[in-house]
Amino acid sequence: MELLIGLFATLLVIGGLAGAVLPILPGLPMVFGGLLLAAWGDQFQRVSGLTIGVLAVMLVIGLALDFVAGSLGAKRVGASPKAVLGATIGSVVGIFFGLPGLILGPFVGAVIGEIGARRGLEQAAASGFATWVGLLLGTIAKLALGLAMVGTFAFAWFV
Repeated sequence: MELLIGLFATLLVIGGLAGAVLPILPGLPMVFGGLLLAAWGDQFQRVSGLTIGVLAVMLVIGLALDFVAGSLGAKRVGASPKAVLGATIGSVVGIFFGLPGLILGPFVGAVIGEIGARRGLEQAAASGFATWVGLLLGTIAKLALGLAMVGTFAFAWFV
């Protein structure tokens, strides 16, 4: 049973790290769930409740970053909420088109959203780019936080 719990926890963590990049998966919650499951499977002997608390704080920070990242870039150039929504939809649709879709999807979605908000093409392009940069930086931050969560857990486990 211990092996099965460890395997499932590992799959959750790996899937969660992928989810930090792929917008369709709840990345950081999966990482946290996998780490919590691993600690529970070991009856919290190697990883304390304090470490789980630190991981929970990291999770909350990551979730907040997820909501704020795209909007920060967009707000710097005066993008509409439709541009941010378009970027989010573009991110999800982009998954189905591989790496080019992941890169271009948020930009195209933001531009379409901004045009839908009846803004000019120049403003739409600026909003699209700023929203894309915000989402990219947010994705990098989520991935870094996911890896930091794994590192924190590993430190507690092995030390």
